Amino acid sequence: MAVTRRVVPIAVAATETVSLYASEEKIQPRTVHGWFASWRWTLVWLTQLVFYGLPWLQWNGRPALLFDLGARRFYIFAMVLHPQDVIYLAGLLIISAFGLFLFTAVAGRLWCGFACPQTVYTEIFMWVERRFEGDRQARIKLDLAPWSPRKLVRRGGKQVVWLAIGLWTGFTFVAYFTPARALVAEVLAFSLGPWETFWLLFYGLATYGNAGYLREQVCKYMCPYARFQSAMFDRDTLIVSYDPQRGEPRGSRARRVDPASIGKGDCIDCTLCVQVCPTGIDIREGLQYECIGCAACIDVCNGVMDKMEYPRGLIRFATQNAMSQRWSTRVMWQRIARPRVLVYGAILLAISSTFVWSLATRSPFKADVVRDRGALARMVEDGRVENVYRLQLMNATEQPQRLRVEVEGLPGATVHAWSDVDLAATESRWVPVAVQIPPQEASTLRPGAHPFAFRIRRVDAGADGHAAELHEKSTFIVPR
Repeated sequence: MAVTRRVVPIAVAATETVSLYASEEKIQPRTVHGWFASWRWTLVWLTQLVFYGLPWLQWNGRPALLFDLGARRFYIFAMVLHPQDVIYLAGLLIISAFGLFLFTAVAGRLWCGFACPQTVYTEIFMWVERRFEGDRQARIKLDLAPWSPRKLVRRGGKQVVWLAIGLWTGFTFVAYFTPARALVAEVLAFSLGPWETFWLLFYGLATYGNAGYLREQVCKYMCPYARFQSAMFDRDTLIVSYDPQRGEPRGSRARRVDPASIGKGDCIDCTLCVQVCPTGIDIREGLQYECIGCAACIDVCNGVMDKMEYPRGLIRFATQNAMSQRWSTRVMWQRIARPRVLVYGAILLAISSTFVWSLATRSPFKADVVRDRGALARMVEDGRVENVYRLQLMNATEQPQRLRVEVEGLPGATVHAWSDVDLAATESRWVPVAVQIPPQEASTLRPGAHPFAFRIRRVDAGADGHAAELHEKSTFIVPR
C-alpha cells in the first residue's frame, strides 16, 4: 500500500527579545494644598521636632532619653530601666500592634499617609527637590534636558542638601545611644568609634536612599504592611474613595456647566488626582493596595470642584458600604463602631491602662537571686547549715538607696555577717549572701530543697519619699 506524505510549510517568526524586568517609571507628584496637606505638614513638624529635639533635652544633668547600651541602662525622663525591664518593651510593642490594628480597621492606612517615617522624610526631601528644581512640569523638563551647568547646579545642590539631612538624621539616631554633646565633640575631633560611625552612615544613607530615590517603591514593594493590610480591611473601613455614581461618565466641559445637561458626571477628567498621588495610582479605579491614604487627591479634587462650582466630596474618606448604599455621614460613622473596632479598642485600653499602672507603681529597685553553684550546701561552725547565694541589686532611681536583705519563710534562718548595702544612683551590683540555719532547726527539716523568700527592703523612704520592698523566691538545700 502506497503511503502519501504531505509536506506542510512552517512559517518561522522572527525572534524577539522580551525583557522580564520593567523599570519603574519615575513619579513626579504635583504640589497640592488643602486641609489634609496642612495636617500632613503639621505632623511632619511635630514628629521631627520630637525626633531631632529629644537628644538635646536635658534631665538631671543627662539626656532626657538615652539608651546606654554600654552600661545596660535606659533613661526615659525620670525612669531608669535595666535589662530586667524588657517586659515594658514587649508591652509597648503589643500596644503599638493593637493600635495599628485599631487605626487600620477604622481608617485604613492613615498612619502611612500622615505619620510613617517614610512618608515624613519623603515629604521633606520632595520639598527640597521643589526648591531646587521647581514643580512637576519643571522637574519633568529638567529630567529630559541635556546636562548643562544650570542642570548640574540644581541637581548638585539638591543632592548636597539631601545628604546633609540624611547625615543629620543618622547623627540624631546615634545621639539616642551616645549623648549628643559628647557625640558632637567626637565628630569635631574625628574620634568617632567604629560602631557610631557605622550607624551614623548606615542610618543617614538609608534615609537618603529611601526618601530621595526609592520613595513610593518602599510603600508598594518593601513595606509588609501594604501586603497584609487587606486582612484588617472590610467594607466599613474608611478609605480614600472616588464616588463613581456621582462622577461618571467623566469628561471635560466649560466651567459652571451643569453636568446633567450634557449627560456627564461631576468628574471633568483633569487627571490632577493622578498627578498629585505619591504612588502614581488612579483612585478612580477603586481600592488599591498602593494607596497610602495621604488624601492628596481629596485636596486637589476639592479645589477643582470649587472652581467648577460643584459640591465637594467627589473624592473623600468613606466606606465601601456607604458609597454603594448612599449612606449619610451619620449612618456611616455608626457602622464604623462595629464589633471588630470595639474589641480592638477594649483590648488596647486594657493593655494601655495596665502598662501605665505598672510603670507608675514599679519598685524603685530590683533584685535577682542566683544560687552559688560551687557549693549547694555546707556545714559551718556550730553545726549550722549554710547556703550561699548571689543577689543582683539594681537601683532604678537617680537617688542613692540603702537596702536591707532579710529571710522569711524558713524557721530560724538568718543572713550571716550581713550589713546594709548602699547603692549609688542607677547602680547595679552583685553581692554574696550566706543564709544559715541553726543545727536544732536543721534537724527538724527533711533533706532536700525547702522554699523560702528573700525580703529586700529600703531602710528609709529615701529622697523621693518612696518606701518599697521586694520578695524574691529561692530554695534552701538541707544535705543528707
